Amino acid sequence: MQIQSNFSLRNFNTFGLESTASFFAEVGSVEELTEILRDPLWQQTAKFILGGGSNVLFTQNVNALVIHPAMKGIDKIEEDKDHIWLKVGAGESWHGFVMHCVEHNYGGVENLSLIPGTVGAAPMQNIGAYGVEIKDVVESVETVSIDEGQKRIFSNKECEFGYRESIFKKALKNQFVVTGVTFVLNKKPVINVGYGDVQKTLAEMNVSNPTIADVSQAIITIRRSKLPDPAQIGNAGSFFKNPEISSEQYNSLKQLFPEMPGYTVSETMVKVPAGWLIEQAGWKGYRQGSIGVHQKQALVLVNYGGGNGNEIRELAGTIQLSVETKYGIRLSPEVNFI
Repeated sequence: MQIQSNFSLRNFNTFGLESTASFFAEVGSVEELTEILRDPLWQQTAKFILGGGSNVLFTQNVNALVIHPAMKGIDKIEEDKDHIWLKVGAGESWHGFVMHCVEHNYGGVENLSLIPGTVGAAPMQNIGAYGVEIKDVVESVETVSIDEGQKRIFSNKECEFGYRESIFKKALKNQFVVTGVTFVLNKKPVINVGYGDVQKTLAEMNVSNPTIADVSQAIITIRRSKLPDPAQIGNAGSFFKNPEISSEQYNSLKQLFPEMPGYTVSETMVKVPAGWLIEQAGWKGYRQGSIGVHQKQALVLVNYGGGNGNEIRELAGTIQLSVETKYGIRLSPEVNFI
């Protein structure tokens, strides 16, 4: 295992932003990870864990030892007539794992097709799309503590999953490295096509009785039509969370803005699409120099090349203020500012 100094992180974040790590180590096994965490030479050095970099905004250099988990493998550990349990290395591509499941007709993650990043980062964020969240299929998460280099397995319940949240982003933030995730998937898939866009795309594909492969392809088609490819335009996907507001507030806003969409999440709360709020506030397609808001999806902030993280952070703050002024709703970033 090689530890490099003054290492550029430009190729390790999907915004394509320049940032330099004081030190950088790619670890391919749990053994390598525990070795470096327990090494007296590095114990007093700050650590920063970086997966696929699809949910970070670098606004400065990283004065730390950046550890990039690269554990590989998709292994069957158990199965019965209805389910199969797969243990997946943290360094596996998330979309690659989804495609593996689709190929073998293991249902449960097809709605999460084409989400960038790694498997290890997925439970941190409780990634979700088109009516499915990773919490629905996670059995357990394997980790190593950063301070002591000790292994610990978290059950689904212990992960404390919430909307784009987990215990790893809150109470235990920066305390554990995810090394692997065990998923429980359906050998008799239940198709989830509740979102209108998915139904519409399947109809355009002339599919009336979809398989999980059909659902996956439909979602890939939708995402490619709406979201820019990070390899071509730097971005981190959805920049803001969809806000949840009280039913009372939503009903009041509906009186002023009858076209405002909303989705009931409980008896007292309604979720409002952040992209709609941003677009209605006039930001869709906005560009200032090298950064801006994507032309097709207002929820996506972009780096056209040569932009920096502070510029994007300032734009995000201006958008937040604009939406809050117009609607009284404060948007929360989904992206982590570094």
